[in-house]
Amino acid sequence: MEQMTRCDNGHYFDSKKHTTCPFCGVQELGIEIQQTLAKKAGATESSVKVTRPLQGSQVAGPEGKTVGIFQKKLGIEPVTGWLVTVSGPDKGKDYRIKAEKNFIGRSDKMDIQIVSDESVSRDHHAAVSYSPKSNTFSVYPGKGKGLVYLNEEEVLTPQKLKAFDVIEVGQSKLVFVPFCGEQFRWDTE
Repeated sequence: MEQMTRCDNGHYFDSKKHTTCPFCGVQELGIEIQQTLAKKAGATESSVKVTRPLQGSQVAGPEGKTVGIFQKKLGIEPVTGWLVTVSGPDKGKDYRIKAEKNFIGRSDKMDIQIVSDESVSRDHHAAVSYSPKSNTFSVYPGKGKGLVYLNEEEVLTPQKLKAFDVIEVGQSKLVFVPFCGEQFRWDTE
């Protein structure tokens, strides 16, 4: 019998397969999940059913992997902007921002992996997103213990980003450099 782990939101998952709750991430995408997991040991991930198909900018990809709309239509995940480390252990390093949410943390599962800064949470310290529909960027506080700052102000709710805003996570300061915006946006037609 499998030993299941329960997350803070009450979901059961196999911690041998996942480091964090895979269902919480799905819910962040706006997908309603039926709470059909039994509270007894032995519940399986197959007992979780999506009550409506994926919508918006997410589509099912190969082997059940979710693929962003740009990757689906263009065949690649094009860059939409960058974060450039101007202070901290990785000073001078840059990170590509792709469409939709880009999670920040030390783990190799994060989209933006800040390895050398041990004060950055392993998983989900923060997130930066690019919305293809609104052609805008935002920064989000993470689920980790660490705080996130935008231009020296604590980020408690999602905040819109402007060119050359400074995001601070752990001991690292990252300057936001947009590629998409008023002058350019990727055409998915």
